[in-house]
Amino acid sequence: MAFDGIIIKSLINELNQTLYNGRIEKIYQPETDEIYINIRNNRNNYTLLLSANANNPRIYLTKLQKSNPTIPPNFCMLLRKHLTKGKILSIRQPLMERIIEIDISTMNELGDIEIKTLIIEIMGRHSNIILIYKNNQKIIDSIKRVGSNMSRYRQVLPGKKYFYPPSQNKHNPLSINKEDAKKLLEQFPSIKKIEKFFIESFTGISPLIAREICFISGIDGDDSIEALTEKQKKYLLNSFFDIMQLIKAHHFSPIIIYNKTQTNIIAFSVIPLRQYDHLPQKSFLTTSNLLEKFYYEKDKLERIKQKSSDLLHHLNNKLERSYKKLEVQQNEYKKSQKASIYKLYGELITANIYSLKKGLDTAILSNFYSQKQEKIKIPLNPNLTPAQNAQKYFKKYNKSKNAIKQLNTQIQNTKEDIYYLESQIENLKNCTELEEIQEIKEELKKEGYLAKSNKKSSKDPFPSTPLHFISSNGFDIYVGKNNRQNDFLTLKFASENDLWFHTKNIPGSHVIIKNNTGKEIPEKTLLEAASLAAYYSKSRNSNKVPVDYTKVKYVKKIKGAKPGMVIYENNQTIYITPEKEKIFLLKRGN
Repeated sequence: MAFDGIIIKSLINELNQTLYNGRIEKIYQPETDEIYINIRNNRNNYTLLLSANANNPRIYLTKLQKSNPTIPPNFCMLLRKHLTKGKILSIRQPLMERIIEIDISTMNELGDIEIKTLIIEIMGRHSNIILIYKNNQKIIDSIKRVGSNMSRYRQVLPGKKYFYPPSQNKHNPLSINKEDAKKLLEQFPSIKKIEKFFIESFTGISPLIAREICFISGIDGDDSIEALTEKQKKYLLNSFFDIMQLIKAHHFSPIIIYNKTQTNIIAFSVIPLRQYDHLPQKSFLTTSNLLEKFYYEKDKLERIKQKSSDLLHHLNNKLERSYKKLEVQQNEYKKSQKASIYKLYGELITANIYSLKKGLDTAILSNFYSQKQEKIKIPLNPNLTPAQNAQKYFKKYNKSKNAIKQLNTQIQNTKEDIYYLESQIENLKNCTELEEIQEIKEELKKEGYLAKSNKKSSKDPFPSTPLHFISSNGFDIYVGKNNRQNDFLTLKFASENDLWFHTKNIPGSHVIIKNNTGKEIPEKTLLEAASLAAYYSKSRNSNKVPVDYTKVKYVKKIKGAKPGMVIYENNQTIYITPEKEKIFLLKRGN
């Protein structure tokens, strides 16, 4: 998904309509590579976001605000000095490049008018925000300085003359005529792919647009140029010029295309994409609205991934240690289970005490507990009397018996730890909001799985909410995404005749079907709730997952149990294979 020249063309058109003649009022730099400019125009306030982030360089009007550092960075102070109260004269895009130039009329210290140009270069990791004097193209400063050690061709430093990034000898697709385009196609290496012709020959054309040109021409873009017939070449160039005509006429229609389940964004564009006609789409009034939606979701997912990754690593380490601990405990338990043999040795020695003497290292005695009365060889300590040897075995028996009791408790506690940790790992995978990660962190601190910080949490009570679906029969279904939500749903939100679902002996979410009418719940709704319980569990990718369900009144929480842990009775079991596509086709509640 590229922030290509066509996106920028659409944005330039929008920004000129909105910001032309606007006054710059405030400038902020909340991130090392992001600038926010507040602009007043026609009695309205606007905020222009400029980002030179290596992964997500962008520019658009935003309604979101970020917290700013107490001490503004140097580049922010420089922009304030040069641009505050400045008037926006023009916003342009040179030659369909991924470059935006904003001319701003300002007044210098002598009271003379000076025009400065703020340049935003959308160039991946080479993206930059640069301020220059318009009259002599001298650089005032940039958000990223580029010295000779970084680039021999082009330095971006105060006092240096500004030059455009290196040209790739591409042509402006909006100004080329049909004859010249045809010549370019004839001269292009015949072994290369067709879609490469548009990407490598013209500025501002992304792979997405190149594929669209091929698609509407009925041609496979992965084929080589040499495979084209003269007729196909004509179709191809006609499709190219049809799209360019849309752009020249400013006929933009901002859209986001989703996958079938509407869980991932496939592409965004400002022109119709016929190649994705079969997929769900969302239209936007402006290009800025489109970009804000896309980058907000992308940024949020990246931050969630970043914040949850360390926590996942920590939980997985604890889980691995718990499994090793369980293995040791179970081995000890197996050894301790041999305790009954010590009791037998002690009883046989006692029964034959008068026939044994001190100094023996073994005794071969009949096992009178066995029908066959087979002989048993019993090791003895020759330094002890027979009575002392018997007492020694009774002590070993009692010690092992006590160890078994302790090990039973320890094994049960370790199994509960494993279940809890696996539940929290699943909860982290289900997080769609940063607040939910914070909830899990707070719970882990409270339960002793994370070190407590001296800093008090400002997020109490916890703000996140469970997932809400509406079944095919119109019943409300709620899914907890973490233990706090699970406890809230089951113990506070649900009524006693609502239905509760959970995977059988498998970490997962609590699922509630609200039954406000008291009527029997249709089978289809039961299956949909069971499918949700299976999907939001450790067995998401398994077949025939067992899901128990019962009325909420039969679900109880044991005193002292960890968050999300309950016991239940009077349950029935559904075996179901969760299907992601069906899950996400369920109607979502508010």
